[in-house]
Amino acid sequence: MKNLPKGSKKLLNAWAFYDWANSVYSLVIASAIFPIFYGAITILKDEDGAIIKDTIDFLGYSINNDSLISYVTALAFLVVSLISPLLSGIADYVGNKKLFLKFFCYLGAVSCIGLFWFNLEYLWFGLLCYFLALIGFWSSLVFYNSYLPDIAYPNQQDNISAKGFSLGYIGSVILLILCLIMILKYDWFGFEDEGFPTRLSFVLTGVWWIGFSQYTYYYLPKGNKQQKMAKNVLFNGFKELKLIYNSLTHQLILKRYLVAFFTYSMAVQTIMLVATYFGIEELDWGEQDATTGLIVSILLIQLVAVAGATLTSKTALKIGNIRTLIILNLFWIAICVYAYFITTPFQFYFAAAGVGLIMGGTQALSRSTYSKMLPEGTPDTTSYFSFYDVSEKIGIVIGMVLYGIVAQLTGSVRNAIIFLVLFFIAGVVLLSRIPLNSAKN
Repeated sequence: MKNLPKGSKKLLNAWAFYDWANSVYSLVIASAIFPIFYGAITILKDEDGAIIKDTIDFLGYSINNDSLISYVTALAFLVVSLISPLLSGIADYVGNKKLFLKFFCYLGAVSCIGLFWFNLEYLWFGLLCYFLALIGFWSSLVFYNSYLPDIAYPNQQDNISAKGFSLGYIGSVILLILCLIMILKYDWFGFEDEGFPTRLSFVLTGVWWIGFSQYTYYYLPKGNKQQKMAKNVLFNGFKELKLIYNSLTHQLILKRYLVAFFTYSMAVQTIMLVATYFGIEELDWGEQDATTGLIVSILLIQLVAVAGATLTSKTALKIGNIRTLIILNLFWIAICVYAYFITTPFQFYFAAAGVGLIMGGTQALSRSTYSKMLPEGTPDTTSYFSFYDVSEKIGIVIGMVLYGIVAQLTGSVRNAIIFLVLFFIAGVVLLSRIPLNSAKN
């Protein structure tokens, strides 16, 4: 396929469509069906639904189930943060980042399919698939995000970034609804119980991810450089990362933004990863089916997030990116405080709607704001976005480890949720130190 010109509508849409393909991982695996499935097989409850045991014997240790999954998650993000500069440096150097995008897409998708065999008897295999799926998803985003300044002009980046997130929310909701119908109405499909269609959902996630990503691959260019391989290519990414770090000394505004992003993103990503586990263990669902209630709340988040991403983009056009991000952080503070006190499904739905409204906007605007702040004419955008992603991933590692420690010591997620307020407060303060016109359209 002949390369389309920068700013081409078809090229922009093809780039954004990868969100449609890969966001099913975020919803089905990270947020909805897998966390519920994991809770169902790792938590022992009595006839009234009260938790009797929520610990797992793993590698000779008895570990809280929430802590175990959070530690595995943190370890996966740590690996991503270590390999991202290595891989992005190679991709920029040899000029074929699409190859790396494909590799991690397929790694993540095949690992999702492997979750079909997740069970306590072979817990190590299930956790390995979860581990590799997470690495595949987040590593692919390093290369996906780095295409943004290559294929879109600054005045297009907010809108196309928001469109990507919106497509992702819509696509993932469609698959989640299909999976939910299979699980709740399993007899319609000839299944004996809801266990098989639940595990089949993991297979469908992988197939969806691989299948729809082909449209993106057809139109995206290989990369933005063409150079021959060299002996030091394996270390090129780290060298470029070091150069970018050193260059921040002369780019004070970009440095301040990265510090602010690192701080509030740590809390945002942790909330997104633990929300379902919070709903499983901390709410009194009464006679209402917890599985249905949790998936409904997650669907609510996704649907509201579509409007939230669009609304945030329009708000940024009027008052600027930095002001909008400060407002979003203030909303996050209010939601965390409210979540600390919720006990009923209705309160959880209300909180979910609030999260959805600002979640999409926070992610989309953070990405496009960073893109706008990059030095004009930057050739190695992958390395710059690798630095961005490494900051995000290290933040997630810290957030998930803190969450796991609090869950292990107190047995309650509530204390961890309220603790995250501190990061949003710091985010507001740090963003306030950035000139309001730093990310011009």
